[in-house]
Amino acid sequence: MSIYDFQVTKISGQTIDLSIYLGKVLLIVNTASKCSYSRQFADLQKLYDNHREQGFEILGFPCNQFNEKEPGNNSEVQEYCEGHFGVTFPLFEKVEVRGQNPHPLFGFLTKQAPFQGFDTQTVNGKWMQNFLQEKYPGLYTGHGIKWNFTKFLIDRNGQIQDRYETTTEPFEIQSAIEALLE
Repeated sequence: MSIYDFQVTKISGQTIDLSIYLGKVLLIVNTASKCSYSRQFADLQKLYDNHREQGFEILGFPCNQFNEKEPGNNSEVQEYCEGHFGVTFPLFEKVEVRGQNPHPLFGFLTKQAPFQGFDTQTVNGKWMQNFLQEKYPGLYTGHGIKWNFTKFLIDRNGQIQDRYETTTEPFEIQSAIEALLE
């Protein structure tokens, strides 16, 4: 099984098969435009601009499960992301990424790429780990998505290459993306 076996719904409402991305390197990200990590949209867009012509796509899945940081409806989310962050990469309808009803794609992603912890050698990684353990211990347990802007890197064959947590900035992934694009 690969990510190409899943269907998703674009933010405009059109259902598509992820197989349309066959042969492309993908970065699948759960997003939230009102989150403090939404600053990552700008660098995600730069990565997209820099590598799209080489066969790179970013697929953004808005999610309101973490402190309700994506409260709007799909059209409001799209308008805000395009207007405030200049997002041109594909956005999909709001989904749940963990819990009792996660979108099947995210259930698959987290099974294939389990949580490995935060990099506690960094200030942001240590802070995020402590924040979740103190405020949301239920989120910290298990392999589910921990917060907004978890990223999954997918190769041209639809196989998950790596999982990057919230605190990993987009440009920290650039060399891994470029290696898959070669």
